[in-house]
Amino acid sequence: MIAGRTTRKLLPLIAWLGLGLCTQSASATDSQYDERFDPSSHPKVAALVDELAEQGIERAWLTDALSGAGYRQSVLDAMAGAAERHLRWDQYRAIFLKPARIERGAAFIAEHRDAFARAEAEYGVPAPVIAAIIGVETDYGRVTGSHRVLDSLATLAFYHPKRGDFFRGELAAFLDITHQAGVAPGSLKGSYAGAMGYPQFIPTSYRAYAVDFDDDGVRDLWRNPVDAIGSVANYFAEHGWRPEGELYVEASGPQTPPETIDFNQIRPPYARLSTLAEAGVEAESPDRLATNAEVIPLALDLADGAYRYRLGLHNFYVITRYNHSHLYAMAVSELAEAISREESA
Repeated sequence: MIAGRTTRKLLPLIAWLGLGLCTQSASATDSQYDERFDPSSHPKVAALVDELAEQGIERAWLTDALSGAGYRQSVLDAMAGAAERHLRWDQYRAIFLKPARIERGAAFIAEHRDAFARAEAEYGVPAPVIAAIIGVETDYGRVTGSHRVLDSLATLAFYHPKRGDFFRGELAAFLDITHQAGVAPGSLKGSYAGAMGYPQFIPTSYRAYAVDFDDDGVRDLWRNPVDAIGSVANYFAEHGWRPEGELYVEASGPQTPPETIDFNQIRPPYARLSTLAEAGVEAESPDRLATNAEVIPLALDLADGAYRYRLGLHNFYVITRYNHSHLYAMAVSELAEAISREESA
C-alpha cells in the first residue's frame, strides 16, 4: 500500500462540504417524523450515548445529534423490498445493463483516465471493474441518495428486526466521523441503508477503506470522483482481489438446476468441478480452470423459466464483499465487460 494513502484526515471535510463547525443536527425542528430518538425516552439510544461518551465524544453533542434523528418507516420498507431479494436475473440485469449507463461508464473512465491508471497500477483492479461498481451504485455520481444518513442509520439501528446490531455499529461510526469533522450529522444524505457518496460506502467502510487518492488532504467520496476511484480499488485490494484474475466462466447445465448442488452461495469458491460435472454442470471452457479448481456455481433464472449457468471465481467472490448478492456481483461483472467493449469500439 502506498504510504500516506490511508491517513485519517477528517477535519478538512468542513471546507469541502461548506458546512462550517456545527454542533446541532440539521432539521432539528422538522415536524414530519412520527418519532425521534431522544436518549431520555429511548434506553437503547441512551446506551449508545453512554458508549460513545466513554470514547471521548461530548455527551451534549451526542444527545443533540440523536434527538434530531427521526424514525423513517420508508427506510425499513426499502430494506425489505431490495431488488436483490425478489427479482429474477433478467429483471435485475435490465436495471443496470442499459446502453446509456454503459456509454457513461466508458466516458467516466476517459474523463479520469489518469486516476484509473494509477488505481490499477497500485491496487491491481481494472478500470472497467471500478467504473462498474460506481456505475451500479450511483450511475457515476448522478444518484447518491436523498435520505438523511442520520435518520436512516438510527431507524435501522433501533428498529431493523434482524440487523439492528450491525446498523448500530454503522450509526456509531457515522457519529464519530461527523464529530471529528465538525459536521452536522443531519446534513449529510445518502441511501436508505446509510451508504454515502460516489461509491456508496457505509460509515465503517469509509473509515477503513476510503483513501485520499489525489493527495489534497481530504478523503472526499461525496464530490471527488478521484478519491472514489482510489477508494473502490483499495476496498477490493483489502478484500483479496487478485490482479489478472477472471471473474467467472460460462457453463452449461440441465434445464432445471440439480438439487444436489448449492447454487448462488455468497462464500469463497466451494464446489469442485468434478462434483458439478457429476450433476451435469460443466464449464464451457474447462482449459481456463485448473483440474481441481473450486468455483461458485451460479444458476441465473430467466423470464422463460430457463437458467443460465456460470461459475464464479475468486474475484467474483471479492465483488460480493461489496454487496452480498450474487445478482449484484454478476451485474457488476457484465457491466464491466460492456464498458470494456465500449472503450474498444
